[in-house]
Amino acid sequence: MSVRSLCLAILSFGDATGYEIRKEATEGRFSYFDDASFGSIYPALAKLTSDGMVTVREETQPGKPARKVYSITDAGREEFVASLCEPQAEDTFKSPFLLVALYAEQVGPDVIRRAIERRKDQVRANLKHLTDHIENCPHSGSNWTQAYGIACMSFTLNYLESHGDELIRIAEGAAETSSRAAAE
Repeated sequence: MSVRSLCLAILSFGDATGYEIRKEATEGRFSYFDDASFGSIYPALAKLTSDGMVTVREETQPGKPARKVYSITDAGREEFVASLCEPQAEDTFKSPFLLVALYAEQVGPDVIRRAIERRKDQVRANLKHLTDHIENCPHSGSNWTQAYGIACMSFTLNYLESHGDELIRIAEGAAETSSRAAAE
């Protein structure tokens, strides 16, 4: 999904400022779909505006600069739906935690224990975020998507809780082997 499509997706739920779009894309319900930053959102919004896919209006605020509020147009909705009908790219998954796990034998059991606990805390926070917002879903597609996310995160947490000790033992075994080799 492109940043352009992500902006249209967010605006399909209602009008928003660039800041609100960025917040939804990085921390909100759209943070699970693609990466977007201020540096990519504002150029995409400018291009969408010039292409007639969104409109922008300024709203005055007492004691503050006017804010720009973006709205999706009918043409923008059509483009967004057309983009959804294209074959999607393969899902990507990147995990700094898994890089640490890959090198468990080199970093040792203390690092692995901390990494597992941090990852479990992150997953619990993601689960809380998803479950806190599931009742506020505006349509059934949102409910299904959030339920899918909850299932993935629940599996991850369960796996870490059930199999984290295996990774710690790998790290401990390497540490013991290293200690014995140094003693000989």
